[in-house]
Amino acid sequence: MPEKKPRILQNGRDMAWSLIPLVIASLVIAGIASQCSINLGGPKPGPIPSFDADAAFRYDARELGFPIRQPEIPDGWTSNSGSRSSVSGAREADTTTIGFITEAGRYIQLTQSTATEEALVPFIADGPRYATGAEQIGGRTWVVFGGDGGEAIWVSDFEDARILITGSAPAEDFTKLATAVGAVQPLQP
Repeated sequence: MPEKKPRILQNGRDMAWSLIPLVIASLVIAGIASQCSINLGGPKPGPIPSFDADAAFRYDARELGFPIRQPEIPDGWTSNSGSRSSVSGAREADTTTIGFITEAGRYIQLTQSTATEEALVPFIADGPRYATGAEQIGGRTWVVFGGDGGEAIWVSDFEDARILITGSAPAEDFTKLATAVGAVQPLQP
């Protein structure tokens, strides 16, 4: 009688029994190396990164060539990010962005720029956008842009700068931020 099964008699069950020790050995090695973990409750939110928005607003007011507005942020919101960049278009335009995490844990960002609305929206958007309406907040018109499943974008012309709001936060938070921005005067450089 042959010692091995003929190849024609080997099947998926034989392969599964061969792989089980390999999978167990892989899990043991990954566990020893602390490269895997099991979390039955799913992911949990981590700490919000710390970002000094007050310092960023003051610095941008000194360094950028246009008026910067520092709105009074609602209670429970935390600044978590900031950046500066230039929008290419008919002319170079500086842009400053500060991001916030709302009390409900949603992201919203405030962008201020000298770029035109036509140049700023495509620069910020992650896909094609088109105007879907307008909101009247504090005597200012905010043009609302929508798109295929993308986050909403609100833009208002403050004459000396364009203010853009976007993020995953609900419209109520957009309204809070738009109201706060419209209520303040630009910072002194």
